Amino acid sequence: MRVGILTGGGDCPGLNAVIRAVRRTLQHEGDDVETVGVKDGFLGLITADFDPLGPGSVSGILPRGGTILGTSNRDDPFRWRGTDPPSDVTDRVLANLRDAEIDALVVIGGDGTLDIAHRLTPLGVRAVGVPKTIDNDLAATDRTFGFDTAVTIATEAIDRIHTTAASHHRVMFVEVMGRHAGWIALHAGMASGGDVILIPEIPFRFDAIVAAIEARKARGKRSSIVVAAEGAKPLGGTLSVYKEVQGGADTVRLGGIAKQVGDAIEGEIGLEVRATILGHIQRGGSPTAYDRVLATRFGVCAARQVLAGNWDSMASLRGADVVPVPLADACSGRRLVDPEGPLVSVARATGIKFGDEPTG
Repeated sequence: MRVGILTGGGDCPGLNAVIRAVRRTLQHEGDDVETVGVKDGFLGLITADFDPLGPGSVSGILPRGGTILGTSNRDDPFRWRGTDPPSDVTDRVLANLRDAEIDALVVIGGDGTLDIAHRLTPLGVRAVGVPKTIDNDLAATDRTFGFDTAVTIATEAIDRIHTTAASHHRVMFVEVMGRHAGWIALHAGMASGGDVILIPEIPFRFDAIVAAIEARKARGKRSSIVVAAEGAKPLGGTLSVYKEVQGGADTVRLGGIAKQVGDAIEGEIGLEVRATILGHIQRGGSPTAYDRVLATRFGVCAARQVLAGNWDSMASLRGADVVPVPLADACSGRRLVDPEGPLVSVARATGIKFGDEPTG
């Protein structure tokens, strides 16, 4: 058997750990199994850009961030923009797989990447998925690797911003990633002692944010930290859109909500406001120990599904166990923060505000 390994979508800490685990498991548990790296996501399938993954190819990559295979989130073979107008090039993908004698694919990615893999299976592509995103918003798995690293990085950054806020008596807005889910903001905000957390699942009001900061001032607190998810939005309002884009995982790039809200309330609170966008540092660099272990578990599970011939499946964390689930389940919708869930309840119990509290 010849198995291709592909990483698609945004980069994420732990991708190399999955590649390593798949390669080693197929080597140790398979019978004459060869592994091939598909370069730059689905673009490698379209252009037949393959590299053999020999025994030395995965040596030393466990702690490395990014992906040794390269990645892309703009090369959907069902609507490839390498042609004008964009067209379906799945016939080319199938021909390239046949010519390279690749019998199966392990596809590592987020919702967009896994959806493409699922749509390729009726065409005869034998695929197994591995869920990847720092946003932790994939359905069918309790946790995705990369999330713990992103939260750790964001928490460390907010810890540092605390000292500047306290020294200068400022209100500091810190914007974190997460797309349309508030998991990173919620976890990092709680872990770093944030005073207000803004997440997409709980639309905020500007007057409620002002009230929360004023209440702190009345208690002698001369600084505040507001942690804002990039997808947060005001009640009855819209997302902060950084840029509209064509293709890719989303049609918009989110960003700027922290500055928008900070600018809007600065004149009402009597304190200087500064905004920091953490951006891509959250998904770069070496993965945490937790993410290395989870990514390795996912990789082993995916490799075993390949050996068992369990196609159109995905490795998933369910409770304490990593188990295979139908790949379609990962594409069934986003996993979002429950506004009435236990984590939000704990945050509220400790005094954290979400900008939706009554002010009357």
